[in-house]
Amino acid sequence: MADNMIFERLEGVKIRFEEVAQQINDPSVMSDVQRFIKLNKEYKNLEPLMEAYKNYKNVLSNISSARDILNLEKDEEMREMAKLELEELESQVVPMEEEIKLLLLPADPEDEKNAILEIRAGTGGDEASLFAGDLFRMYTKFCEQKGWKMEVTNISEGTSGGYKEIVTTVSGAGVYGILKYESGVHRVQRVPQTETQGRVHTSAATVAVLPEAEDFDVELKESDIRKDTYCSSGPGGQSVNTTYSAVRLTHIPSGIVVTCQDQKSQIKNLDKAMKELKTRLYNLEYQKYLDKISSKRKTMVSTGDRSAKIRTYNWPQGRVTDHRINLTMYNLQAIINGDIHEIIDKLQLAENAERLKEAEV
Repeated sequence: MADNMIFERLEGVKIRFEEVAQQINDPSVMSDVQRFIKLNKEYKNLEPLMEAYKNYKNVLSNISSARDILNLEKDEEMREMAKLELEELESQVVPMEEEIKLLLLPADPEDEKNAILEIRAGTGGDEASLFAGDLFRMYTKFCEQKGWKMEVTNISEGTSGGYKEIVTTVSGAGVYGILKYESGVHRVQRVPQTETQGRVHTSAATVAVLPEAEDFDVELKESDIRKDTYCSSGPGGQSVNTTYSAVRLTHIPSGIVVTCQDQKSQIKNLDKAMKELKTRLYNLEYQKYLDKISSKRKTMVSTGDRSAKIRTYNWPQGRVTDHRINLTMYNLQAIINGDIHEIIDKLQLAENAERLKEAEV
């Protein structure tokens, strides 16, 4: 890497990495929970860059040694070995530089957070609810593959199956940074079960992925919240319609309303509803950031415009098209069964390319 400015940045990051390592072990920092958590996250985020920097410096050092052998060594066998080693080492330089450039880009601090995943049936009546159910199963299987935990917090079933609305929390490593690409309108083209003429109908469902707020992200005043309790509805056994376990919270200043009824315990439902309320309030500010970056990136990869049509699932042709990056794949059944890794990987590549362009400008 010929640019000395990048080496200076890396050395600056290294100094910060060592500072954070020292602070984490400081008793005064350890007693401050919020600060300790933030420093731990920063340390973990810097680790991959420091590892890449270490490997890169090692390769450059070995290249220098191989060149010295070629310049000074007279033994032909040694020179040939040095030449082969030099070719191998030099082939690693550009990929390493690209990796370091990406790692030097400021990370979205939300990417490591858990997420709230909402799926709502859109246009298309019963067929839209059935499609919302298909999407929920797709994400359920994807999350199982990733080892993530899903918990349903609110559910409204469709009259013929599927869901009018389903809200879940997803917990695990780097959840939001991966699922954020799924926010937007998902469109389905297929013959509904109720269609007697065999005609293909188009329906839609909306997916929203929100980074879950942590306790210290949002401060709530009790006086700003109205709490209502009511009987749960839907599956749940004897407690349904007999105990006031379901909770509805209304944030009076913003008008935001959240509900939770999946637990038999009112206390547990209240805890989940409070987390969701904090997340929705936190996202009012985060939305401004999303709007700002989406206006810069043509790919609209991390857009906050959740009304944008992002993907079409065409059943007759077994085709899935992601409209943001003009990607078409003919493995619909595998995708609807949770195999969305390749789509997300390509979206991440597209976003990284956009971010690198922004950095160069």
